[in-house]
Amino acid sequence: MSIQVKLKICYTSKTMKNKEELVTKKFGKPMLSFKDRVLVVVRSIPRGSVLSYGEVSLRAGVSGAARAVGTIMSHNTDKNIPCHRVVKSDGSIGQYNGLRGKVAGTQTKINLLKKEGLTFTKSGKVIF
Repeated sequence: MSIQVKLKICYTSKTMKNKEELVTKKFGKPMLSFKDRVLVVVRSIPRGSVLSYGEVSLRAGVSGAARAVGTIMSHNTDKNIPCHRVVKSDGSIGQYNGLRGKVAGTQTKINLLKKEGLTFTKSGKVIF
């Protein structure tokens, strides 16, 4: 038995960009790679919102893969993927590869999130 799920997926590949794909799930396992599912989840995070690395992992269909999400985000080169919107589960900022800023690091990530209207505690954790 197979279940069909229709997802709007925006790929970085020129041939697949902004096309609606029919993804077939067999035995509960999507045919998209974990990395592709992570990128779909992160791309869907609205401006002014954040998700934790663990929550992204869960929404991508794998529980407990927060570190893998962090690795995927650290290698992101697509400016259409708002990787700065992914933070640690306790609200700590985590690392940032500098894709949307001039320099890598947490301060650039904080500045981007502040521009989007997010607020922080005195200890520097994002409030979400």
